[in-house]
Amino acid sequence: MSIKIGDTVPNATLAEFQAGSQPQMHQVEDLVKGKKIALFAVPGAFTPTCTEKHLPGFLDNVAAFKAKGVDEVWCVAVNDMFVMDAWGRSMNVDGNMRMLADGSADWTKKLGLVLDLTEKGLGVRSQRYSAFLDNGVVKQLNVDEGGVLSISDAQTLLDQI
Repeated sequence: MSIKIGDTVPNATLAEFQAGSQPQMHQVEDLVKGKKIALFAVPGAFTPTCTEKHLPGFLDNVAAFKAKGVDEVWCVAVNDMFVMDAWGRSMNVDGNMRMLADGSADWTKKLGLVLDLTEKGLGVRSQRYSAFLDNGVVKQLNVDEGGVLSISDAQTLLDQI
């Protein structure tokens, strides 16, 4: 059963690292409290579609999201926090959005948005999706099937807010 519009996101630990600082472990329930968040999840950092299309679309639209009252933009992947930091640095994220790691897929499993790519040697990953959260409540949710990028892009979510 996957999360749907109107649900409150489950709690789990997400990790964040920025070179030169200490690793941070965050509880989702604390991160979402009192905030409007535009988030997108990708099957994997440094993978082609995620790197060439999905992340750049959100990065290019951070100001547009903030103009619509969004407090933070999150990128979430089932990768470790060091990979997420390296990917963010390689993409020149420069603190404009949060690069959050769900290293063991705990949050992804609780959301019901797992993409099992073990047959392709990639293990358990996250489905590609975007969501708009208001104080932890899912107001919009766009889940792509099979890892393709069709409805979880930045412009679609921006138009929904």
